[in-house]
Amino acid sequence: MSAARTLRRLAHDEVGSMIVEFAILGPALIMMLLGVLQTGIAMQNYNALRNISADVARYAMVQRQGGNNLSNSQLRNYAVSKAQSLPYLLNRARVNAKVVPATTQRVAGVNELTVTVTYQIDSLLEFAGIQGPFITHTRPIFLITS
Repeated sequence: MSAARTLRRLAHDEVGSMIVEFAILGPALIMMLLGVLQTGIAMQNYNALRNISADVARYAMVQRQGGNNLSNSQLRNYAVSKAQSLPYLLNRARVNAKVVPATTQRVAGVNELTVTVTYQIDSLLEFAGIQGPFITHTRPIFLITS
């Protein structure tokens, strides 16, 4: 008889209900928060890649106008050094830049290069062994040859 009475009393007791509800909903809310933060980090990194490739294109054009014809490896090194400096502050070990001649030259009298910058974004879940994805941005650079 006392077991039935105890079960009835526990069935109507609401003291620990808030803790149980948080235990059920808390992990979902925390994962949603981490997802929003991870998306923000990815967007900031992608915008940084876009700006870095624009900086490389601008640098190549200004140097060409000044009579300094930079090699593709010099432009690549400039992109990597630009990525790790202010305002981008990307991790040098995760940045990869490539500058190559375009497969088809679309404009006569112009040397077309393609700059591709790749970065592995930081993951908020690296402590759990989950690495961030790679993002890439590619843009052309048009340099007048004459």
